[in-house]
Formats: sequence, structure tokens, C-alpha cells
Amino acid sequence: MPFMFRLPVPVPALGPASSTTRMRCGLLLVAMAMGQGAWAQEKPVYRCPGNLYTDALSPKEAQQRGCRTLDGAPITVIQSSQPVQRPAATGAQGSQGGSGSAPKVSSDEQRARDADRRRILEAELRKEEEALAALQKEFNNGEPERRGDERNYAKYQERVAAMRDALTRKEADVAALRRELGALGAAR
Repeated sequence: MPFMFRLPVPVPALGPASSTTRMRCGLLLVAMAMGQGAWAQEKPVYRCPGNLYTDALSPKEAQQRGCRTLDGAPITVIQSSQPVQRPAATGAQGSQGGSGSAPKVSSDEQRARDADRRRILEAELRKEEEALAALQKEFNNGEPERRGDERNYAKYQERVAAMRDALTRKEADVAALRRELGALGAAR
């Protein structure tokens, strides 16, 4: 059904309006008519399996594909923006080893930071080595002592497997700390 709009009073009854007022009223009527026409022509939006949203299907096609209509649900379309292209580093920046935005640190302050880092890593390495030694002692070369609640052999085997995994993780942690300390010593 086409949209029809009727003024409550005839146009000549508007009185001595200027031509710009009549033009504005005409444009307002056209805009309202276009808005109503757009609403009348709006297609239903379907949500299909696979999280696909479309309005390009007929109702029959949508039913065959197992799609459901979205009635009254707001649909948000977010367009991606182009990534910002940054200019290539100039020769002066490339020789500094970083971007120009990083603050410079004096050599004395950097040495103090490196010493703190080394001290922290060494303390962490000692703690991890002690934990590893305790785990190895408890593991007893793959035959830890059975507990009172492990009358079932399967429970014992689960605990042994968990201990083996924990030992592997601890050994990897210790090796990583040693590598980091070695890299810190080579960087001097």
C-alpha cells in the first residue's frame, strides 16, 4: 500500500507565506514521505547457522537454510578502520636501537638496574633450585613412599605421574632462569 499524506488544510489557506516557507514545507513533506517509503521497503534480517546475518534471502530460502528472523533486535555494524601507517625509521633512529619515544637512561642508572635484575634472578634461581631438590628427594627416583590414603595402586600411580610432571616443570624453570642469567652476563 503506497504511503499517502494529506494536509489538514488546503495549501492556499496557509496565508501569505513566502516562497521559501512553501519550499520548506514541500521539502519537509518529501522527506517524511521518503522516510515512510524506506520503512515500508525494509527487508527482514535473518540469522542463519554459522552466525551469519543477512537480508538477501527470501522467506522460503531462509526457512530451507534454517534461518530465523530478528524481530526488534538491534543490529550493529562496525566497520574496521585502516591501520595507521607509520613512517619508516630514519638512519639516525635505527642506529639508536629503538624508537625515539623511549626515554634515555644514564649508564650508571642502567648498571644499577642490571645489578638489581641479576640479584632478583639469582634469588629466584636459588628458590627454584631448593624447590627442585625437595621435589627430587620426595620423588625418590620414581618410587616415592606410599601414603596411607593410597591403598589403591592407581591413586599412587596418579601421584607419581603428577610428581613427574611437576619435576619436569621445575627443571624447565631452573633452566630458563640459568639461560636468562647467562644472557645477562654475556650482555655486559
